[in-house]
Amino acid sequence: MRQDDGSNGRSTPATKILLLTIALVLILVLAVACGGAGSGGNEETTARPSTTSRAGGSSTQGSTQPSTGPETTSRARGGSTEATAPPGTTIGRTNGSPAEASRSLQMLEVAPAGSMSGYSRERFRHWSKASDFGWAPPQASCDSREAALVRDGQNVEVGSGCKVTSGSWYDPYTDQTYSDPQDLDIDHVVPLANAWRSGASSWNDDQRERYANDPDVLLSVEDNANQEKGDKGPEAWKPPNEDEWCDYAKRWISIKAKYDLSVNEQEKEQLEQMLGTCGGS
Repeated sequence: MRQDDGSNGRSTPATKILLLTIALVLILVLAVACGGAGSGGNEETTARPSTTSRAGGSSTQGSTQPSTGPETTSRARGGSTEATAPPGTTIGRTNGSPAEASRSLQMLEVAPAGSMSGYSRERFRHWSKASDFGWAPPQASCDSREAALVRDGQNVEVGSGCKVTSGSWYDPYTDQTYSDPQDLDIDHVVPLANAWRSGASSWNDDQRERYANDPDVLLSVEDNANQEKGDKGPEAWKPPNEDEWCDYAKRWISIKAKYDLSVNEQEKEQLEQMLGTCGGS
């Protein structure tokens, strides 16, 4: 009698186990190979955005900084550290169309000028630490006056203690350019006393300090023009450079709207006339 050895076309259990083991090994090898090819051993990096100087058009690597203060590079000179602000940091023309400014003007409260009783310039804490009020100064020690000079100038150099040593400044009031920082004042476009009699007398000290150091309120101008202006509104003083009247009116209105300050009848009338010089801009 012939013995059946079980090999007539069927696999033994040992053979099945061997085949399954080989299949599992192949699957593991393929999984490892695919994983290695996907990672490639490289670490992903993200490029930082570049910022472009408005005037020079040069690209600088690094994080984008607020427009209220330029990036600076520091260097040693004569035992002190100086920072050089790049060109193109001036605030330039104000944003917004004449039509938008006119609409904002119509929304302002019209009221007689308030009393100057209790007013003192010291009630508005000014030239405070710049970085506390929205500036991005080149040094931590800069106050808002120094930060305004850096922002509004070209090729500004700053020494230790944030002392502005040199640069070039265009004054829109006089249509002149100045190279000596001593020739400049920092103007509160809507003067502190004007703000006081149009609503700021009811503010607390912190609100007045915020106003006095606000980048939107401050502008670097020639000192004699600023002294001539004093605390006058546009009904009593306008920039001698008539080409600036449009921007001056837009800036004045934007500040009064931002801080909910009133205008008097004569002030409103003159602002409307100044907006009339904007032409099709």
